[in-house]
Amino acid sequence: MKQNLLMKIFAGISGLFLLSFAFPATAASGNGADANTTNSAVVPIQQKASDLLGGFKQAVCYSGFRHGQHPDRGDGAVNPSDKEILEDLQILSRQGNFGLIRLYDAQANSEAVLRLIETNKLNLKVLLGAWLAAEVDNPNCPWHKEPYPKEVLEANKLKNGKEIESVIRLANQYSNTVVAVVVGNEALVDWNDHMVPVDSVIGYVRKVKKSISQPVTVADNYDWWSHHGAALARELDFVSVHTYPVWEGKDIDEAMPYSIANLQAVRNALPHSRLVITEAGWASSASEFGTRASEEKQKRYYEDLFAWTDKMNITTFFFEAFDEDWKGETNNPLGAEKHWGLFTVDREPKQVMRH
Repeated sequence: MKQNLLMKIFAGISGLFLLSFAFPATAASGNGADANTTNSAVVPIQQKASDLLGGFKQAVCYSGFRHGQHPDRGDGAVNPSDKEILEDLQILSRQGNFGLIRLYDAQANSEAVLRLIETNKLNLKVLLGAWLAAEVDNPNCPWHKEPYPKEVLEANKLKNGKEIESVIRLANQYSNTVVAVVVGNEALVDWNDHMVPVDSVIGYVRKVKKSISQPVTVADNYDWWSHHGAALARELDFVSVHTYPVWEGKDIDEAMPYSIANLQAVRNALPHSRLVITEAGWASSASEFGTRASEEKQKRYYEDLFAWTDKMNITTFFFEAFDEDWKGETNNPLGAEKHWGLFTVDREPKQVMRH
């Protein structure tokens, strides 16, 4: 995630911060991006209230895996029970801040979430994902150096086709709950381990759009969108952006200026695209981040982020609802991947959720 573009923007960050608030609302609705727009032009980030996803400003990413549970890592998934999922959904519903949650795939676990929301008449809506597995090798991935066997990549293409069929089925079956569909998560950025060619992603997007009534998007890192996103953005109902200043060496005082610069880079590149932040968060503990990770800093980023996105009319999903201790290295309980939750893996509220 090299940010040559951002170095230019960051030089004037204090001005950008003010510009983000000062400009009047721009016509941010609609599809597409102007491929002729250069990143030297500063385009207002401000959106209209009608650009909010489902009318929501605050949202949260949800994955319900607890101790000993995990998605399919090659030998089958260990999913949470209906009782555990319902407990999670009731926690989020009671919290009051989150009427919209994000799910990452269209498998049995996500189907259970949708079913439990509807059968229990919970006041929750869902941004539903289709998870795309690797269709090509990515030599730039720092943690997956070995190339995938050809048969694995071919099998993944079939799996992805089935995932697309599943997300279409669920979006139609639970149309009262699913407000939009995400086709792929960080499958395009150059450091991932599940890369899918952009032409394939566009094909999947077109198939989903023809098959459901809800808006369709693709979620990826701000840097990919700002440098490479114009053709894909033209296919989408809105663009889904991820921003993580703590992953990029920033401490809390730099966090919001850096996040705003990230969004400004995307807005400059895609001036006519409706923007949603589908991931932004702060780890409460992380051996990789040292003192930059803490519950206090997580709370501050949460509050500062939502204060700004509220003014900008950008629906924002905080990452994430609950810690997931299956992620990252098994022998490193303090690894950053495990500690992004607003609640611990035992469902205890962290400082940001304590009132």
